[in-house]
Amino acid sequence: MTTATLQFVDTPDGAFAILADADDRVIVSGWTDDRDAVLARLRPDRRPDRVIHGDTAAAEAVRAYYGGDLAAIDDVEVAQNGTTLQLAGWRGLRRIEPGAPLTYTGFAAALGSPTAVRAAASICARNAVALFVPCHRVLRGDGTMGGFAWGTEVKRSLLAREAAA
Repeated sequence: MTTATLQFVDTPDGAFAILADADDRVIVSGWTDDRDAVLARLRPDRRPDRVIHGDTAAAEAVRAYYGGDLAAIDDVEVAQNGTTLQLAGWRGLRRIEPGAPLTYTGFAAALGSPTAVRAAASICARNAVALFVPCHRVLRGDGTMGGFAWGTEVKRSLLAREAAA
């Protein structure tokens, strides 16, 4: 039986959910106070058998990030399951500097495949650990927000926070 811990942190962008595995690695995170929305970010066969409410190590990093320490999220341990390309892409997202967003084309190029723009977009869309793997730092080619699982207003707010720092 697998057990995961769910914690909600209040942020200026609303409630932030953190679901962590038994090793306290983040498996889902995002701006919601809805347990079902959190679990929906995982494939059914990857969902924990049991979810308990409690404290996670990642919560302090979220508070520090919103307090102005943008690097606080960099070392939070995450556990993601995906293809080799997805895993490489998620590592690549963690290398994008705050305040220096890339376009999907730029992100594809950073991954070594400048023509794989759709794959780059898919990597962002399938990222279940928002903030810690900062998919919000990737924009459309024209510089507009594009999609974001937790809403473009949250994405806009995060980018503005990072640009101001």
